[in-house]
Amino acid sequence: MTSRSPAKAPTTQAEPDRPAQAGHFLDAVTGLSRHAAALSLASVVVFLAMTALEFLYFERLSGGLLSLDMRITGFTPDDAMAWLTALGRRGSEIIIVWHYLTFDLLFPALFSTTLVSLILWTGHHLPRFAALSKHGQAMLALGLVLPYTLADYVQNIVVIRLLSDFLNANPDSLAFASALIVTRFALVVIPLAVIATFYLAGRRRT
Repeated sequence: MTSRSPAKAPTTQAEPDRPAQAGHFLDAVTGLSRHAAALSLASVVVFLAMTALEFLYFERLSGGLLSLDMRITGFTPDDAMAWLTALGRRGSEIIIVWHYLTFDLLFPALFSTTLVSLILWTGHHLPRFAALSKHGQAMLALGLVLPYTLADYVQNIVVIRLLSDFLNANPDSLAFASALIVTRFALVVIPLAVIATFYLAGRRRT
């Protein structure tokens, strides 16, 4: 005589609680204000390293021409082709590896995190900002910073395509790259202006 084990009820995999996950993420964002000083220092160090590479090494590879993503007002297709031609294949590969796949892979995320932390830190001193919920403060800071972050990474991808294959360099792609670079600089001004405004308003209250 054999015993029959009781049938097991079918198990259903628990769905991830997305609102809870979003809440945990926003909690982590609000905690960035405690690390504003350390993040600012890290951003400055990485920026100085990138700037040193640009002026001490990359400009030597290009015969003294400034890299495309350092040109705040953009560039013409002729300017871009002159830079790409001066770099050649070897110079292009060096910039891809030592700029776009190292420092500039890290910097937009690091700088964006720093900007968010500074918005939260300077905003804590202002009654209207402090009156927002913690999650509201985090969403406001992210909304101000993420457009810059996205523009920076998209611009990097576009310039990498130009450097990896000169056949990708045509008037349309060069004009698009120039517009992205100008847009990136314009978008980063917004959180910087907010931080400066919050800071000055906080000083007037003290």
